[in-house]
Amino acid sequence: MAKVFIIDDDPAVRTALSRLMKSAGIECGVFPTGESFLAALENGDRGCVVLDYHMPGSDGPDVLKIMAENRVPVPVIMLSAHDAPETRERARSLGAVAFFRKPVDGQALLDAIAWAMGTFERTSSPDVAVWQNPNKGE
Repeated sequence: MAKVFIIDDDPAVRTALSRLMKSAGIECGVFPTGESFLAALENGDRGCVVLDYHMPGSDGPDVLKIMAENRVPVPVIMLSAHDAPETRERARSLGAVAFFRKPVDGQALLDAIAWAMGTFERTSSPDVAVWQNPNKGE
């Protein structure tokens, strides 16, 4: 089943986004850090990542790089309270499919998630490598 993975260091943002997903009938996983998300990701997980740009430790761009290096087949939507052209460009260049400034409009985010997951499902080929988390057994 597809799932939305919310990664944000702000507990209030995690709670608000989690409630938004639940109100829309979307299963979600919530993580305070990029490291905790990557450690918990199961082999073959599908869905969409909603990722904060600025976080302590591995920030959004770091997580995007790791996902790209490991060919994690999940679209990423980036969020940031700091909306600058260079921030948006960096997120896009690292593979984010959408970028929103916080606070994000809930309906716009839900629409972007639906679009991202639908587009990904239609364009993914069967030979795309599926994330194999080295920290998880088969």
